[in-house]
Amino acid sequence: MLEKKVTKYIKDHNLLHVGEKLLVGVSGGPDSLALLHFLHSMSGQYGLGLVAAHVDHMFRGEESYEDLVFVKKYCEERSIVFEGTRVNVNRYMSETGQSSQTAARTLRYRFYQEMMVKHSIHKLVLGHHGDDQMETILMRLTRGASGAARAGIPVKRPFGNGEIVRPFLPLEKRDILEYCSRQGLEPRLDPSNEKESYSRNRFRLSVLPFLKRENIKAHEHFQRFSKEIREDEELLLELTKSKMESIWVKQSKLESAIHVKGLMAMPNSLQRRAVQLILNYLYGENPESLSAKHTSQLMELFVNPDPSAELHFPKGLLVKKSYEVCMFSFLQTKPKTYYLKLEVPGEILLPNGYKIKAEYSKGSACKNDNSTFLMPAREARMPFIARTREEGDRMYPKGLRGSKKIKDIFINEKIPIEKRDAWPIVVDSSGEILWVPSLRKSSREAERGDDQQIYIYLEYIKV
Repeated sequence: MLEKKVTKYIKDHNLLHVGEKLLVGVSGGPDSLALLHFLHSMSGQYGLGLVAAHVDHMFRGEESYEDLVFVKKYCEERSIVFEGTRVNVNRYMSETGQSSQTAARTLRYRFYQEMMVKHSIHKLVLGHHGDDQMETILMRLTRGASGAARAGIPVKRPFGNGEIVRPFLPLEKRDILEYCSRQGLEPRLDPSNEKESYSRNRFRLSVLPFLKRENIKAHEHFQRFSKEIREDEELLLELTKSKMESIWVKQSKLESAIHVKGLMAMPNSLQRRAVQLILNYLYGENPESLSAKHTSQLMELFVNPDPSAELHFPKGLLVKKSYEVCMFSFLQTKPKTYYLKLEVPGEILLPNGYKIKAEYSKGSACKNDNSTFLMPAREARMPFIARTREEGDRMYPKGLRGSKKIKDIFINEKIPIEKRDAWPIVVDSSGEILWVPSLRKSSREAERGDDQQIYIYLEYIKV
């Protein structure tokens, strides 16, 4: 039964204490509603004070507002303190350039932190369960995660001036649904959880059922894997930190430097973690655009026999090697310009965390949105070049008469000023602008559907 599993898990991991005041994140779905109900059922015995926090992301209009009303009514009927808010995620996405999921999470956790301060609470309780853990680990491994990220969702972690705890991690989704049924709970259901347009849903709907058919206790094995990875990572990080003390030349958030030879003398497993510690220190919280590929680039820079080389990382971080010292600096004010030849087939990695992939293809097999560009191979003036913008750049946008300044396109699309200098402009050998990835295509782009000829197909992809 859920009650027995969760009570044991709380005790084993020292998650909750008698007389504590807790903030509970409640969406109104089965997981969070079961969590709130469970905590409320034990609140009298353990003297727990509960505050339920709900965030309406306004993705589903009136339907998502009804979720807020539902949670509020549930709390009022049980004298649970309720805090709810509505946030315009779409507007925040346009302001920051973040994806829908990242923007929603940022605003949700910001509200949680505000409520913890308001109510003097130091513990946020969330309803993530064992199936969530499996999804997260699989997604991260598929995307090439390294280090502690492979461990998935932690049982508890620091958050603001307190911590986040997750007492439902030993459970499967079916445990929660059985509890809701047994307790007469009627949670709200989010139809977007069934859409395969979200990668997490694809893992949930297709991969997890297969793994559970292979092993009914798969979620327990994933949880053990998470625990072991996290413990191993803690030990390796401690070893790395002890080695790091001797390789810092300069240590500052804005500008730091290390001895390359000292870092390369470490075992490989510690080298990788040293690089991650350096980036964690500099960024504080790593940007979404920072990936394992950047870590690989940095390692390649260290072993490169050339005495001088540099890399441009997200958020304006310049990495510059000069003989045996490598400098990391945010002090530069403008990204370096680039002029990169695009081979077909082939791909180029860009300083902004994206890449452009080029291949020969048939028209009907290609995606058709602003992240792609298609041109008959016989009409192409090669080579294609990806470069930074230049003064006076203009293009002839598809579907419009006349030309348009690239500067105006950036303004119209509300691209932040700090992103414009690193944004790729794709031109042909004559210098004509063909494509501003994700924003506009030129009139030179082909119409889709013709499979009688060979096309050059370009795609702008996040790394």
